[in-house]
Amino acid sequence: MSEKIFWILETEITGDLDSLKSLMNEMSDFTKSGEPDALNYEWFISEDNKYCTLFERYKDSPAAVIHVNSFMKNFAGRFMTLLKPKKFAVYGNPDADLKKMLDNMKAVYNPVLGGFLR
Repeated sequence: MSEKIFWILETEITGDLDSLKSLMNEMSDFTKSGEPDALNYEWFISEDNKYCTLFERYKDSPAAVIHVNSFMKNFAGRFMTLLKPKKFAVYGNPDADLKKMLDNMKAVYNPVLGGFLR
């Protein structure tokens, strides 16, 4: 079974778009350069610019823990002034440490049932 963890965070944009784009670029650069086990880190915006969806995928729970710690330390305050989380769906089988962190974010868990990963 795969140890990969991924999540989809759906948010409402509550700040200005230029500030959001700036923060997204900063967070993306930081994650890409400092977290080699972050496999996907993608942001999407609705056509009407009212909603933003993040897709993040990690090698395993420890890699996701590193990311969450970094997010809380460096970006959470600004993120929450620009985006209002609406739905946070986590996929995979997070370990106890990661689950404890994500519980604070009102995550909805979707454990692996079956299938395959290439």
